[in-house]
Amino acid sequence: MAETTSILFVCLGNICRSPTAQGMFEKQLAASGLVDHVRVDSAGTGEWHVGHPPDPRATEVAAEQGVELGSQRARQVTPADFEAFDRILAMDRANLADLQAMAPEGSRARVELFLSYARHADVDEVPDPYYGGASGFSRVLDLINDASDGLIRDLRSRLVE
Repeated sequence: MAETTSILFVCLGNICRSPTAQGMFEKQLAASGLVDHVRVDSAGTGEWHVGHPPDPRATEVAAEQGVELGSQRARQVTPADFEAFDRILAMDRANLADLQAMAPEGSRARVELFLSYARHADVDEVPDPYYGGASGFSRVLDLINDASDGLIRDLRSRLVE
């Protein structure tokens, strides 16, 4: 298997949903045997939390599922990301619209909703848990787990020997 691909997960501030997506996807990637063929990162459309670690509630809920987020630091999406990544996966439609608006003309990245890869979700957007309680973070983790599984399946079908 020689091909590689790169994926950027994006939410608003890069402290809840997108770092959780990065961590969960990296965990599943390691178990899939594709880890050497996929580069992963996360970012936010906003600048408010640049340099900050993920929200402690996201970190705690993720850790309960064996997902490590602690080493991540928030960053903002840049125009260069649209050339550096093959897929940019938005957590919700507002993020998707922001990404589409900031994409340089002719950029190579495919910009889409992350939950389009979910197989069991009853929604198509990952809700922002920031202003809610722990149950919102658990729901986010469940949705991300489902979509990550679907994304792994998609990658496995595309990254052939």
